[in-house]
Amino acid sequence: MSEIIGLIGAMDEEIKLLLEGMEDKRTKVKAGIQYYIGNILGKSVVLCKSGVGKVNAAVTTQILIDNFGVSRVLFTGVAGAVHPELNIGDIVISSTCIQHDMDATRLGFARGEIPYQETSVFQADPALVQLAEKACNELGQKYLIGKVLSGDQFISNAEIVAELREQMEGACVEMEGAAVAQVCHMNATPFVIIRSMSDKSDGSAEVNFREFTVQSSQRSHSILEFMLQHI
Repeated sequence: MSEIIGLIGAMDEEIKLLLEGMEDKRTKVKAGIQYYIGNILGKSVVLCKSGVGKVNAAVTTQILIDNFGVSRVLFTGVAGAVHPELNIGDIVISSTCIQHDMDATRLGFARGEIPYQETSVFQADPALVQLAEKACNELGQKYLIGKVLSGDQFISNAEIVAELREQMEGACVEMEGAAVAQVCHMNATPFVIIRSMSDKSDGSAEVNFREFTVQSSQRSHSILEFMLQHI
């Protein structure tokens, strides 16, 4: 039986191009989420749109693992840049993921630390990270391997961005990656998060986000296609 790869995007724009390239497509609905089962570039995949936010992302990922038996998870989409060297259109490949809005500091835990849990920083699969890096190099795409910060907030404030950079050493900020990462960690399923920068999270986000989401999604799509060809 061939390997099944799980592909997730949070929004329609983030799965549209993958969906267009899918062959032998059929669909199933679980928990109100539509899953597309088929082949992309000769690989067996299950593709879905998680919806926005950590709960949606976690539910989607667990269903991929439990109901469809995926052996790896690739999450694609857009994010806001936190690292000062990142510009719109650049790619962040996750080294690790953490929830920036998990805050039990009043109980003596570090920001982002999930109380009474073995780990709160979730490591991406080194082989998938290396493959994503190779894709970026082959495609001439500027990228950075770094920590993905996730929270149920759309960040568009320069002071908060500076705080996230200083306190949590984040490369980018978004709303799903750490949830996908945690579920994959709990199920011993390899994953990587690939984010294209659609804005700099600095107050110009509303304008930039609308303008660059489609272009950013196209960049992520090219990387995923390369990865599927070489997995």
